[in-house]
Amino acid sequence: MPDTPGKPLRYWNRFTAPDGTWRKNPVTGLAGPPPGADLAALRRGLSVPPGTSLPVWRLCSAPVDDRLARREQVTPEQRAEHAALALYGLHQQSQRTPMHKRGVSAGAALRTMRGTGAYSGDAVDRRVNAAVTATSTRVFLARLRGLVTQLRGQGLPLDYDLLLRDLMAYERPAGRAAVRERWAVAYYSRRSRTTPG
Repeated sequence: MPDTPGKPLRYWNRFTAPDGTWRKNPVTGLAGPPPGADLAALRRGLSVPPGTSLPVWRLCSAPVDDRLARREQVTPEQRAEHAALALYGLHQQSQRTPMHKRGVSAGAALRTMRGTGAYSGDAVDRRVNAAVTATSTRVFLARLRGLVTQLRGQGLPLDYDLLLRDLMAYERPAGRAAVRERWAVAYYSRRSRTTPG
């Protein structure tokens, strides 16, 4: 998790402070977003398997399992981090404010997006439902990519540590059920109080 002593910061936490502002770069002393070249490399990670892109690999913080690495395999955490990094690169593109914000689950971010009125509520409901009912991680990621693009269009952040947790869980059927429940609770919790019907 973020800012745990002895553990490296996940990429998005290297640039975003706990209060949701940009961290100061220790070299330049300036606060600001990640380098554009990093974000471009991360976005390219959307189309390549985990562990196959050196520019993405160097930005990862998940521990390497030497036994699996010798067989050219990656851990579930490495797969999930690769996906989260790629989505973060997509989300942060051309944004002046951090798109990683602690405590904002994907379900809550999508609920906020629905409430903006920028997209039809029914259309957002269908896209969220299609994502969380995906029966494979690959399909879940493809659908999540579209939702993250919409969040970026509205400048709405989410917590990438929480998303990483969800991506790791989604690899197991029991984990998928837990993700669906978390997203449903966050997505529908306040809407029922503020939306008629």
